[in-house]
Amino acid sequence: MKITLRIWILIFVLLGSFFAIAPWHALDSGVVVKTVEKNSSVYEAGIRTGMIITSINGQSIKNMEDYSAFMAENLIKSEKIIIETKDEEFIFIADKLDISVAEVPNSNLRTGLDLSGGARALVKAQNSSLTGDQVADLVSITTERLNAFGLSDIVIKSVSDLSGDNFMLIEIAGSTTTELKELLESQGKFEAKIGNDTVFIGGDRDITYVGSSGQDAGIYSCDGSSGKFYCEFRFTISLSEVAAERQASLTANLSTNLSTGGKYLEKPLDLFVDGVLMDSLQIGTDLRGRATTSIQISGSGSGTSQDEAYKDAQASMKKLQTILKTGSLPFKLEIVKLDAISPALGKEFTKNLVILASLVFVIISAILFIRYKKIKVTGAVILTMFSEAFITLGIATLLRQNLDVSAIAGIIAGMGTGVDDQIVILDESFSKEEGSVRLKERIKRALFVVMGAFFTIIAAMLPLFWAGAGMLRGFALTTIIGVTVGILVTRPAFANIIEQIKEN
Repeated sequence: MKITLRIWILIFVLLGSFFAIAPWHALDSGVVVKTVEKNSSVYEAGIRTGMIITSINGQSIKNMEDYSAFMAENLIKSEKIIIETKDEEFIFIADKLDISVAEVPNSNLRTGLDLSGGARALVKAQNSSLTGDQVADLVSITTERLNAFGLSDIVIKSVSDLSGDNFMLIEIAGSTTTELKELLESQGKFEAKIGNDTVFIGGDRDITYVGSSGQDAGIYSCDGSSGKFYCEFRFTISLSEVAAERQASLTANLSTNLSTGGKYLEKPLDLFVDGVLMDSLQIGTDLRGRATTSIQISGSGSGTSQDEAYKDAQASMKKLQTILKTGSLPFKLEIVKLDAISPALGKEFTKNLVILASLVFVIISAILFIRYKKIKVTGAVILTMFSEAFITLGIATLLRQNLDVSAIAGIIAGMGTGVDDQIVILDESFSKEEGSVRLKERIKRALFVVMGAFFTIIAAMLPLFWAGAGMLRGFALTTIIGVTVGILVTRPAFANIIEQIKEN
């Protein structure tokens, strides 16, 4: 068979999808770090999420069973810990490992809660309709709040339905509905304290301005060596007159902290969200007893490289700016829908999906062979069908789209439309007009019909992309990806293959 340009394009796209889906560490032994508690000894040593641990204190760690056995048998008590990863060795002193780990994934596909398990909540403001900007602010605030509780694998996004109502969708892997409900029912109170006394709270009452760009905010210095770097940030905030007077009163009698070279007062400014300490900031001696409305917030970020430290400082500054600007949640939340998903259901669904796919494969193959009586035609249809599904998975991986039940349904729908389009091409190719109309003309006519069907599907999927408060977005997105891949890559290649089969 002659490999035409269209077939070469299909081959290269398939290879690209393979590289996107298949992780190069799939065959590696060990466990992958999922979360690292910030400011812990493990974090300070340089261990980050995504690293693959292969050994702890000389004991080989090949999988989760080895890791669990090590943690059960070794009670760490302020001793030296040696962790080996694929590329580095980390040595530090700690009394516990502030990390969570998981098996090394066998692909880069990201599964949603439907397959991995967890809790999902669809929420809105109580007795209020939110604008797009308001729900975006709510997502930002909620993200900061849940990050403060040390939760991992969180997806928080704004969604809307066809009537224009805006909602916030929250998904937390490994969580329960009770835990998620308790987190959402808390309003998220922000307080800045000196000792036990509150200086100001977040929001418009005490904070009138938070600098975010230009001369009012930025990263000002980065330095370090021997694998440890620090970057400092500063930004300006403006307090109300009442909050400024309160700060003057509380700092008037504070002495100077001599260990800082006389730059700061003896007590820091502690920032709390829902009673949880978020950060502690030093207070400059020039602010003692002064009712100033303009003060400067400073902090730092750290990392094992200057680039990592810079990004950490940027993230820390943005987090502080967000909570200082908005403080507690501006709306009382109402849970519209609360779901719990068991990982066991995901495994059962995957098993049933494999069985169903195999059954469909056999039925379609039999029908095509009976209809066209050519094994090559049947093979071309099946190959094209699975090529579309594989490329769709590859693009979804690049877009970091979670593979949940609705997304899988979209892939199946795309495969179904693909088979329909291929049958249209086959019927035109094997029609009885062979004597009057050339094969190339009949295939062009078939592709014109396929193009019309493509635009019809896109027109149907775009409204669905926003329907159901975004719950069907995965279905619509993967369907759109599948039919687009078909019209641009697989259908033209299939037409070339059928043309060569027919001519031979």
